Amino acid sequence: MSSRPKQIAVLGSTGSIGQSVMDIVRKSRGSLKIVGLAAGRNIDLLASQIDEFKPSMAAVFSQELAEDLESKISSNTMILFGKKGYNIIAAMEKAQLVVSAMVGAAGLIPTLTAIEAGKDVALANKETLVAAGELVTSLVRKKGVRLLPIDSEHSAIFQCLQGYKQNQVKKIILTASGGPFRQKKASELSAITPEEAVAHPNWSMGAKISVDSSTLMNKGLEVIEAHWLFDIPPERIQVVVHPQSIIHSMVEFKDGSILAQLGMPDMRVPISYALMWPERMDLDLPTLDIFQCGPLTFEKPRIQEFPCLGLAFEALKTGGTAPTVLNAANEVAVEAFLSKRISFLDIPKLISGVLHEIGGEEMKSLDDVLRADALARLKAETGVEQIEAKA
Repeated sequence: MSSRPKQIAVLGSTGSIGQSVMDIVRKSRGSLKIVGLAAGRNIDLLASQIDEFKPSMAAVFSQELAEDLESKISSNTMILFGKKGYNIIAAMEKAQLVVSAMVGAAGLIPTLTAIEAGKDVALANKETLVAAGELVTSLVRKKGVRLLPIDSEHSAIFQCLQGYKQNQVKKIILTASGGPFRQKKASELSAITPEEAVAHPNWSMGAKISVDSSTLMNKGLEVIEAHWLFDIPPERIQVVVHPQSIIHSMVEFKDGSILAQLGMPDMRVPISYALMWPERMDLDLPTLDIFQCGPLTFEKPRIQEFPCLGLAFEALKTGGTAPTVLNAANEVAVEAFLSKRISFLDIPKLISGVLHEIGGEEMKSLDDVLRADALARLKAETGVEQIEAKA
């Protein structure tokens, strides 16, 4: 391992993933150094991160927030703001690795900026590959950089594939906890509240990701992400519900062997692997007690009750900008649900309506992605208003 610290910039430093990244840096004993931070509106937390890690630059959502942030910090960190600020952090010369952990489609352009600048990217923002996987992976190949997955499932697959060629893989098996409503009857789903949906049984995540987990859309987005990360067609990606979240995902090879990655459900493990790859670090975290973790169970996903997973497979097979449309409609639907404007069961209905109305166009450029994203959001918001009018 190099004696010089790996210098990293973090996009989304105040979110759940970003805070875990900070913890990994603390535990790295000088192997990792923060040189850039970007966040949204949580300037109090960002100010404490700046004072602790002393990055050379940081960015926030707006000029007003930037001015407020400057009054809260004691270091001489340069404070930037807005989309321009995020892109400067993403492309900063000092950074060897950029952590993409901004929530939603907002992370797409900064991630593309980092890749264009020749940075390796530790990717937690799955929407980047969902919305623009074709563009992102093409640019990754062109620039000769690495996409290192942070999602626990994709990290598990990445780990299982080390030393193997892609043509030896028969199937990827993504595990899903099933979310908090795995055992609920269809008749019980209509009364689900946002408070119930964000209470994930195994993982500590933000509100949007927790809702996605409860609808199984999170797993659908991961299917699309896995397709682009590992160059695997959708018919060779399988989803299995594994409520214990001990096996984080599996790879089946052409000789019938299956490799699985197991561990306690703690995001700091896949994050540290992405930050330190190809090395591993001593995290000093609770480890898996193989005698106490069983029994491990597996179930088929209930697509009829949780149709978002099926919609994701449909969008991936349609291709082009269809996954972009799916992702944008989902973001609008989830926000409307969290705001109590629509019901839990309205989420897949809304997404399905938008996806089938718009479909997917050829993805030739970022403009195609942004146009499909904007149209899908407009259609989805109109759908939300129609649902409200009928209520």
